[in-house]
Amino acid sequence: MTPSNRNPVPERASDRAPEHALADHAALFALLDRWVARGWLRSLDRAFATFLGREVSEASPLLLLAAALASHQLGRGHVCLDLAQTLATPDLALSLPPEGDSLEDPPPLPSRVMAALDLDAWRAALDQPELIASGPGSTPLVLAGSRDRPRLYLRRYWKHEQDIHTRIGDRLAEGADADGIEAPAAARLRPILDALFPPRPDLDRQLDWQKAACALAGRSRFAVITGGPGTGKTTTVVRLLALLQALALSEEERENESEGEQALRIRLAAPTGKAAARLNESIAGQVASLRLDGLADDPERLRDVIPKDVSTLHRLLGSRPDTRRFRHDRHNPLPLDVLVVDEASMVDVGMMAALLEALPPRARLVLLGDKDQLASVEAGSVLGDLCARAEGGHYTPATAEWLAQATGQPLPGDTLDADGQPLDQAIAMLRVSHRFTADSGIGQLAAAINADAEPTAKRRAITTALTAGFTDLSHLKLSADDERGLARLAVTGCPERFPQNQPNARAAAEPPVGYRHFLSVMAERRPADDADQDAFDDWARAVLAAHGHFQLLCALRRGPWGVEGLNERVRQALEREKLIDSQDGRQRWYPGRPVLVTKNDYGLGLMNGDIGITLDMPRPGAAHSAQRPNTAPADGSRRLLRVAFPAGDGTDRIKWVLPSRLQAVETVFAMTVHKSQGSEFTHAALVLPDAPNPILTRELVYTGITRARHWLTLVETGRGQLMDAAQRRVMRVSGLGG
Repeated sequence: MTPSNRNPVPERASDRAPEHALADHAALFALLDRWVARGWLRSLDRAFATFLGREVSEASPLLLLAAALASHQLGRGHVCLDLAQTLATPDLALSLPPEGDSLEDPPPLPSRVMAALDLDAWRAALDQPELIASGPGSTPLVLAGSRDRPRLYLRRYWKHEQDIHTRIGDRLAEGADADGIEAPAAARLRPILDALFPPRPDLDRQLDWQKAACALAGRSRFAVITGGPGTGKTTTVVRLLALLQALALSEEERENESEGEQALRIRLAAPTGKAAARLNESIAGQVASLRLDGLADDPERLRDVIPKDVSTLHRLLGSRPDTRRFRHDRHNPLPLDVLVVDEASMVDVGMMAALLEALPPRARLVLLGDKDQLASVEAGSVLGDLCARAEGGHYTPATAEWLAQATGQPLPGDTLDADGQPLDQAIAMLRVSHRFTADSGIGQLAAAINADAEPTAKRRAITTALTAGFTDLSHLKLSADDERGLARLAVTGCPERFPQNQPNARAAAEPPVGYRHFLSVMAERRPADDADQDAFDDWARAVLAAHGHFQLLCALRRGPWGVEGLNERVRQALEREKLIDSQDGRQRWYPGRPVLVTKNDYGLGLMNGDIGITLDMPRPGAAHSAQRPNTAPADGSRRLLRVAFPAGDGTDRIKWVLPSRLQAVETVFAMTVHKSQGSEFTHAALVLPDAPNPILTRELVYTGITRARHWLTLVETGRGQLMDAAQRRVMRVSGLGG
């Protein structure tokens, strides 16, 4: 048979030119399948496009591609798909491996598939009323934004953004609420603010931003207090609560009702259990030391009605298993008058929408957080979007005049703006760090990383901070095969590398430590088997506190410098030092294993981010058998393992959990910077990877640096990664910021 008479081989969809995927359904789904197989796209995203194509068979491949990419953005932290930005940088729409894809026969990249596509053609393909609307309705997708910058949303996330816009806008617009209760006059606030914020010599005629923030938050039903570490966010909010309660308990407000009924119902919350525990500790200390003389007829009564207990947002709203809905919503609002949310940078768009929905109309919401930290793991960067203009202030003349009357201090001229927006008037940025002073290397390095400066100046500032000999900062360079260097850091913390701890320097009162510290406390302070439970609780508290003295932080999960690689390498180093015994890794559970909860467990009362330490406890009856050694089993099984967690309920109780009951935990000799948010460590060691990675951004490095309370070791494993990261910003796509 001659070639001309042969039956043609059917063309496979996957063999067609990439641009065919924009015009042919079979070619599109073949392409999506290859992206999924490569890990560039999620199976969920492909399934969503399949569902839409099945519901409306005439939906164009361009629409289905946009739907798959919009779904995929949610897993990458974006709330929507910016069509114009996607056409400008198509390959950023997928989860491409940062180090490149070394596998054979790679699928075509989006840049090749969409090379000839223009914005008008893509917009036209989205004109499918059954699937896409431009506003309210029941379609699964919403097209919003301007004609030049259209944004494609999954409806639920568009609704979240609209709800946040509307509910915050309503609170900002309330000069007087439905009951006619006006914001307190500046003259009424002035004496209380003067008592809470006495003159401070260190400010030297500068504006006390804490006082101004307290005043602004005191007059609005929605307020944001943002600032870097050590700027006094917690101090400010404690005094704000004292201000609000003093007003509520004053003679003018009390009228004919009882004193107890007049106290405001105030709740404090944070996104994670760790953040809640840290705020609880900080709030309790601040309230106890607060000077309240002259603010109320009964200062101790005022102190008593300032809350100290902090819960997680999930506990506050009342999580329901296997559903996104909460027990508290607009039909069952939270029973409170004031809600303060700490670490608000970690709150995603869905949680913020649920929170605003559950607030009673007359309640105040105060958000605390650092706008420059990493955004939430889930979709959205709510705090960053809200605080986009915070640096410049943008206060109107009316706000400036009111603040001057309330605080007795004028606003700096560069923060005034006759065209300031209503949101600007409710945001206060604290600008003076009391933890990281001019002689703090941690503060100088954080400021250099976070600065909006041209690249050369930024590199110079970072280099200066690293080489100036600051006593709280160590810069360590490790090669990929330097196991001894990594082991020395993990075990001892390398105190000799800090200038203050070098042989000729004056010794520090508390030098930086490594993991040997908490493991030594565990070994040396363990009670005898016949000790009572209180003794074991005290021991667990001491071990948990010692564990907080050092933490390895990293950017990635995989690779030798990611969580997985570092956890194993540190375990081996600690085993070589005979500080732990995991039988060369054969035992998953062993004394001294620190674990991080990675998923909320409401049955056990453990939240994502909680940290526990594995300890060996005596078995029931072990004390009796210990007095008769010959009766003990040969394998030493008089002891069994328990994991000790802080109770997380505002007390210092210890929660003991059997390892077998912990389903979602991982070893935490190393943790990602994302997981460290809401935590502080006496000595933090931030380990940067040895290859470029888009995850390495200035927000990640800044967040990692500012987890250190007293000591920071910055570990570089590859040339130039720190400088590159300092120039790269997280750009999350949403509609809240514009």
